[in-house]
Amino acid sequence: MKLLKKLIIILILVILIIGILVGAIFGLPGYNMYKQALEKEPIDEKVASLEKKKNYSEFSELPEMYVNAVIATEDHRFYEHKGIDFISVARAIYNDIKAKEFVEGGSTISQQLAKNIYFTQEKTGKRKVAEVLMASKLDNTLSKEKIFELYANTSYFGDGYYTIKDACKGYFKKELRQMTDYECIMLAGIPNAPSVYAPTKNPDLTKKRARHVIRKMVENEYLTQDEADNILKDEEGG
Repeated sequence: MKLLKKLIIILILVILIIGILVGAIFGLPGYNMYKQALEKEPIDEKVASLEKKKNYSEFSELPEMYVNAVIATEDHRFYEHKGIDFISVARAIYNDIKAKEFVEGGSTISQQLAKNIYFTQEKTGKRKVAEVLMASKLDNTLSKEKIFELYANTSYFGDGYYTIKDACKGYFKKELRQMTDYECIMLAGIPNAPSVYAPTKNPDLTKKRARHVIRKMVENEYLTQDEADNILKDEEGG
């Protein structure tokens, strides 16, 4: 118990130190990047532009299994936070320190959306600060359903597919409503690393990633173990 308390205190101190350093080094440049992005294209204009994309899907069209799979895997407190999940950030920092390398990011769906629609994929402190500020702005401007809808229509699914509808048609030759539970789960796992998990790249890794998504869904109570087993049986039988 004493060791656990010491670890918690150390973790809090590390987070504070990192926060101070990030603020000092990247805070102002990140804030300027965030403000410039908003001035160039305010959120309402950005949303209106994205809604005109070919094969854009509204939230009501998205299969419930897909929505649950993404939330369980990428951001299981999606409906509880306001763009930034500080618990996940603290856990990610702890795991990175424990592993002595960058192994976990702690990004929310809102942060991933901010990166998708406003910033590049470069991993810099300045961009990370801008991403965090934009994620908070998105959560205070849009509904959770709209944020998820935009995420599903701006994520990269591999093979040139930038919307879930494109990926569904491209990989399965189906409409969204025709997808099986396993196909929904497969698509939920691809944007984490499209060049690795796209089914046309390495089917074995695609299946491994899907099984990981299913485990997260059980862990976060979106599926019972029996339901998970049945989905896997259907996949193996297919």
